[in-house]
Amino acid sequence: MTDQNLITAVRENILYITINREKALNALNKATLAELAEAITFANTTDEVRGVIITGSGEKAFVAGADIKEFSDYTGAQGEELARKGHELVFNAIENAKKPFIAAINGFALGGGLELAMACHIRVAAESAKLGLPEVSLGLIPGYGGTQRLTQLVGKGKAIEMIITANPITAHEAEKIGLVNYVVPQSDVIAKATEILNFVKKRAPLAVSAALKAVVASLNNEGYQVETTLFGECFETEDFKEGVAAFVNKRPSVFLGK
Repeated sequence: MTDQNLITAVRENILYITINREKALNALNKATLAELAEAITFANTTDEVRGVIITGSGEKAFVAGADIKEFSDYTGAQGEELARKGHELVFNAIENAKKPFIAAINGFALGGGLELAMACHIRVAAESAKLGLPEVSLGLIPGYGGTQRLTQLVGKGKAIEMIITANPITAHEAEKIGLVNYVVPQSDVIAKATEILNFVKKRAPLAVSAALKAVVASLNNEGYQVETTLFGECFETEDFKEGVAAFVNKRPSVFLGK
């Protein structure tokens, strides 16, 4: 794989993926999503790979969201297509992968970053990490599975609170509500994720794959399609235009509900 936005390496049957856009807080732009899709395919089709760890470069961010400037002028149809392609090529592809994916959350996991972590099968967070879905502050809703996977992980009440307040939570609170599996010092995030996969490597690969498929199958419903449709509709609102303008200009938003 030849990547510009990722650093990838296979060591002892584990594929390590580092999103390498530190200056942009590892935000997910189109190019990065395309490279992630390629890496997921590589993991699924390469016998040498028994598991995958995804992390972000630097100490500040895992992934601090999507690259908002790339879709700031999208229409509703373009927004819906953005979500649909993201689901198909990256987020659902991770959840439905034949190999276990672990998110090593080394810092901020916000918006699309938290959605990426939730698509993974296991999450290990640094003590300093903050996790949240701030999309409503931009006039949007989570569009990469956030409304569905957060609800599955933490329950309806807490998911609604996190999504409609847009307030992030600490790693320790995330562990308490079941959003992450482990909280460790930042220096130990990769080591803990590797430790988990080293156990998995001792188990029967076909059985591991079957177990992943069976568990994910228990969660299948129409919610992802509903989310994708509503995500696209948000792009047609005046509130979305205001939210993005406020974000770009670093000022408070003034939403009118239109």
